[in-house]
Amino acid sequence: MEKITSIKNSKIKDWVKLRTTHGRKKFGQYLLEGRHPVQEALQAGIDYDYIVINEEYAEEDWLTDIDSDKLIVIDDAVTNHLSDTVHSQGIFLIGLIDQNQNTIPKDLDGKWLGLDNVQDPGNIGTMIRTADAAGYAGVVLGAGTADIYNPKILRSMQGSQFHIQIVRTNLLDWIQESKVQHHETYGSLLDQDAIDYQDAVASDDFTVIVGNEGNGMTPEIAQATTKNLYIPIKGLAESLNVAIAAGVLMFTL
Repeated sequence: MEKITSIKNSKIKDWVKLRTTHGRKKFGQYLLEGRHPVQEALQAGIDYDYIVINEEYAEEDWLTDIDSDKLIVIDDAVTNHLSDTVHSQGIFLIGLIDQNQNTIPKDLDGKWLGLDNVQDPGNIGTMIRTADAAGYAGVVLGAGTADIYNPKILRSMQGSQFHIQIVRTNLLDWIQESKVQHHETYGSLLDQDAIDYQDAVASDDFTVIVGNEGNGMTPEIAQATTKNLYIPIKGLAESLNVAIAAGVLMFTL
């Protein structure tokens, strides 16, 4: 196995760039950090180039299954340089970006969550974990939604992205294909034509869509859905956090 002790090493320089959208597009890779997410990725059999690990953990038993050509050991200085966290666990995976995520599945069976222009990494990660916990088939990342390979989103998902399908596509195309497959779509919208989410009778196959943190769903998508739902606000709060609203809708439906 290779050992790297300099932050000026060419691999380290390239991997640091994976924190940015430009870097990820250039190299077709992403940087996954943390023991649990990395072990979840390996268990799911995802494609990767390297496992990068601090020398403190280089003798751990779970590493014996890793091809030595794909295992790189680093010291503390390189670990701190590569890490995007304050207190790094010193365990990284250099993964390959899945280009198939841009293709709408031929079969939309099951329950899906759609994200319309959702920006906050913590919200996105929380919603994907919640979709996993609620037994959903997958999550659709619509236009304007933040990059799923953003390091903050990767940490927030805690490996749930390896348990369910992740698709990045235009939500209007998704809704159109849903109509062909008799798959219902529910928007989340406080509107006079929307119905109380508690009165909705959902089928086994549907997509529930939530919108941008500040502006909600785009009008075009709101008009295209099968129906739109709202969650009654009983107190004085103006609105619910989008991840909370998505959790309520996913588990109720």
